[in-house]
Amino acid sequence: MLRDEVAKALKIVREGGIILYPTDTIWGIGCDATNTEAVNKIYRLKQRDEAKSMIILLDTENKLESYVGEVNPLAYDLIEYAENPLTIVFPGAKNISPALISSDGSIGIRISKHPFCLQLVQQLRKPLVSTSANISGKPSPQYFSQIAPEIIEGADYVVDLEQHSMEIKNPSTIMRLAPNGQFEFIRR
Repeated sequence: MLRDEVAKALKIVREGGIILYPTDTIWGIGCDATNTEAVNKIYRLKQRDEAKSMIILLDTENKLESYVGEVNPLAYDLIEYAENPLTIVFPGAKNISPALISSDGSIGIRISKHPFCLQLVQQLRKPLVSTSANISGKPSPQYFSQIAPEIIEGADYVVDLEQHSMEIKNPSTIMRLAPNGQFEFIRR
């Protein structure tokens, strides 16, 4: 089941489509983070201001340096010891769609531990966009059943996993980490 869903989602993402999928936090909308056309589809679907960047998922912290200019060693400890999903905002984003990079040049990255996300990112060999499955400004859905019909209909593929789960998951903690090790929490 998992392998089949990863294969179906991978095909859509490689073709420039967008998927609706379960994550280690809340349900997400995703696409290939290097495909600007696909990224823009997500902005339109969410009715989101393009000045607001979205985060990307990686399968391992070993890939951080492929997508950000300078990684403070503290990032590796934070990722290793975080008890809850952690998104770190790094300056100097690179090798991703310019539509994802904030005006200050930063990008938020989370190392996913969710089996579906891990396998999809590993097989895609690129980062995956992950943004909450809601219209911008509306509450983030806690369960699949709370996702607005227009979001479900707007996705090119809806992953058939965890759709009946009622486990409450929260968005990730978000912190900004500078190359000098200075950090601040954006969302706890």
